[in-house]
Amino acid sequence: MSDEPFLTREQRYAKAVFNKIEPFIKRPESDRKKYGSLAHKLPVLIRTAGLAQALAFVHARNEEQTPQRQLLRDLADVLRENGALAKDADLVERSRLAAFDEYMRLTEAALQALLWFKRFAQSELKVQAGEE
Repeated sequence: MSDEPFLTREQRYAKAVFNKIEPFIKRPESDRKKYGSLAHKLPVLIRTAGLAQALAFVHARNEEQTPQRQLLRDLADVLRENGALAKDADLVERSRLAAFDEYMRLTEAALQALLWFKRFAQSELKVQAGEE
């Protein structure tokens, strides 16, 4: 039996997201703003364009070692940790190839996790919507 108490899905997302955002607290302000700004923008982009298109857009516009790409990696890790994405799956690819029901579940999970990325971007990284 685990010593960790039962956590709700929201608590699991909050804990996992905080662990991803925490290293950014000490990063340069420009990195915090890029990461936090995307945390604010990505949910809107997903709702307007769809998960696959939004992820592909961010992935294509940013080089591998940017804060924006790090947010995509962190989102994928959080989804994996919480069972919404298979352990070895690539989020961008999975969003393109998933059947409709899996795509909808993945979209819902991504939006739930991104709510915590947005909250922590505001509270911990001190990035408000519209900043960059």
